[in-house]
Amino acid sequence: MVNLKSTQEIALMTEGGKRLRAVVKELTPQIKAGITTKELDDKAEALIKAQGGESSFKSVPGYLFSTCTPINEQIVHTKPCDRVLKTGDVLTLDIGMLYKGWHTDYAITTVIGGESKDPKVNKFLKIGEDTLYLAIKEAKIGGRLGSISKVIEREIVGNGYFIIKELTGHGIGKKLHEDPYVFGFVDRPINKTAVIKIGLVIAIEIIYAMGTETMVYEEDNWSIITKDRSLSACFEHTIAVTDQGPIILT
Repeated sequence: MVNLKSTQEIALMTEGGKRLRAVVKELTPQIKAGITTKELDDKAEALIKAQGGESSFKSVPGYLFSTCTPINEQIVHTKPCDRVLKTGDVLTLDIGMLYKGWHTDYAITTVIGGESKDPKVNKFLKIGEDTLYLAIKEAKIGGRLGSISKVIEREIVGNGYFIIKELTGHGIGKKLHEDPYVFGFVDRPINKTAVIKIGLVIAIEIIYAMGTETMVYEEDNWSIITKDRSLSACFEHTIAVTDQGPIILT
């Protein structure tokens, strides 16, 4: 069941998203070669608390961290650890915050040290980020969820990359993961997908890889990697559908 949010609830989520953005803004300059992903996670948790929030990801049973930090072929759900970031690594920072009972969720993938020396990597990441904003524009009252999926599939597959079909965007609110699923591909006729209504709040995620759509779990059964170990990335915003159109909360 999709839980549509009231104007007041969206206002609270907007404030939470603003505070999560502040966390990311302060954390970003510290994401550099020589730091471990666990050190980054510790900093993220301290910043979340300083903003009056709690870690969203710690609400997931069995997950003990405030961020997920996939690197290179790792796609999602990678636990922070003692791995040291190196120049040229491709890192996804996935982070969520619970503020006054409401979750917001955000992810970005970047190259440690700035742009990659490989133009193929830079193009790969730019396509993913651009696709996120194109997908957000489709979140209009009266539209269909499938229109969001269509744009994601068109841009990612059209540029020669692969959607990780088993991983999706999602509704978000009192729970980190709510209905509906927001697929990165068209799984049925668009007119058979849900109508987008005012008050819908979703986390749109672009989860894709350079060489394959097949994913496998690492030994800890959390971290997921590309089967062929090709590069992967994720871009995500939490957005709300309003009478003014879609607004980005994160």
